[in-house]
Amino acid sequence: MQRVAFIGLGRMGHGMAGRYLDAGFKVAVWNRSKAKAEDLIARGAQWATSPEDAAIDADAVVTMVADDEASRAVWLGKDGAAATMKAGTLAIECSTVSYQHALDMSRELTARGLTYIDCPVTGLPDAAAAGKLTLLVGADAADLEKARPFLTPISTTIRHFGAVGSGTVYKLINNLMGAIQIAGIAEGLAMAEQAGLDMKLVLEAVETGVAASPQVIRHSKRMAARDFAGATFTSSLRHKDAAYAVRLAESLLSAAPIMGRAAVEAYDRAKAHAPDADEGQMIEIVSQPKS
Repeated sequence: MQRVAFIGLGRMGHGMAGRYLDAGFKVAVWNRSKAKAEDLIARGAQWATSPEDAAIDADAVVTMVADDEASRAVWLGKDGAAATMKAGTLAIECSTVSYQHALDMSRELTARGLTYIDCPVTGLPDAAAAGKLTLLVGADAADLEKARPFLTPISTTIRHFGAVGSGTVYKLINNLMGAIQIAGIAEGLAMAEQAGLDMKLVLEAVETGVAASPQVIRHSKRMAARDFAGATFTSSLRHKDAAYAVRLAESLLSAAPIMGRAAVEAYDRAKAHAPDADEGQMIEIVSQPKS
């Protein structure tokens, strides 16, 4: 029986770890809060006292944590997973990290004889729990084939963008475009409200018009209804991803990333307003009438 160590049991990671149990893997789990692991433990997961403990004898270690700092800590920090990983073990980074961080982790873990791939995901928590994520992979082709048995249980689609780091590049592009769209729909709906338009008709027009996208359709009704129960993605996380994306854009483009910087500024405000709340609350920031 192949053994997976899963590190990070947040909104996405919890469901992903559960998929490995469903697929018959032996699963060790670690999270800062053990409470989030209790139902997985009841289903057969082994609780680990640290990432280092989780990684003992693992065939693959999968991480799903918040940012660069958290990623470095669980791989290479005190009690980090790399300390007990055997040579050749897969290090699968599903976290959304910065491009430079993915390259740094690849270099440092490869130097220890490990096989690092960056594998950020797209999809909501319900897709994670159902094994229906899309994986955005950066890896050597041979490494991807080695990792495929550990990717199949959590995904329906695997997009291989190229060498290590390339999956992260696309994920940051994707999430920056999402940030721009969400900030845009918040402003548009706020304008419609203040102008006194029929919001039912506005939503119908938005969702069937040329400006529609999955992000716009998903957020527009919730914004108009101010329905933010069960946050699927927070303002803090979107701000982090947009900031990482802008940093990458600044290293690649000759012109300043104007739209990207505007999105980061918008999410600066959203993060200050409600950092751990649903990002759709952006509309509450921009909907005040002009005095």
